[in-house]
Amino acid sequence: MNARRGRFAQAVRLDRQRLEAEVALRTAQLTELTHHLQTAREDERARLARDLHDELGALLTSAKLDAARMRARLAGAAPEALERLAHLTQTLDQVIALKRRITEDLHPSSLDHLGLVVTLEILAREFAERSGVAVHLALAAVPLAAAAELVAYRLVQEAVTNISKYAQARQLWITLGQHGGRVELTVRDDGVGFDARLPLRSRYGLVGMRFRVEAEGGSLAVRSAPGQGTRIVMRLPPAPAA
Repeated sequence: MNARRGRFAQAVRLDRQRLEAEVALRTAQLTELTHHLQTAREDERARLARDLHDELGALLTSAKLDAARMRARLAGAAPEALERLAHLTQTLDQVIALKRRITEDLHPSSLDHLGLVVTLEILAREFAERSGVAVHLALAAVPLAAAAELVAYRLVQEAVTNISKYAQARQLWITLGQHGGRVELTVRDDGVGFDARLPLRSRYGLVGMRFRVEAEGGSLAVRSAPGQGTRIVMRLPPAPAA
């Protein structure tokens, strides 16, 4: 009897070990797939941003130069035509600004050239100007790999998008620093909040962000309650020292 019990217990342990190994393998495969898909998505975003910048940018610049030449030729004559050209030039300026904003949303060139802190400052300033929300920043330079910096940027981008759509917030706090050997990014607002247990549509983007963060070896926590705002905390491993 004891021998049978021992064999049964051993078989249960072996089954559990096999299941744990299978779960670990599938988790690793899903993490690798998530990383691959996100890399492909960001590569496509970068390609589209380059095309918009180079091809559409060249067309818009050419159109603006043509309008300037026509205005010079019509100087002192045809006031109505000059007024229309002035309106056309103003419209082209607005389209160029829109193109620039779309390009930066697709792939922030400032992240490559100026770093994460400056890029977040730009994102926060533009969000504050569009929304009227008061943004408070406490950003420190942190050691992150390029892929992790992009994940951090996308998290803030997703957060401010949700805030502008749903939160009805008046204030927003963004902090970035290093604590306990991890890089920590926090986004907090004083908006209406939500029941974190409910699958609201506004959270779908954050679910995707959690997968991205975990693919980089990090973690993402979202805390919220009705009437108490929302707090998002991302922790990522720092880049290894060179």
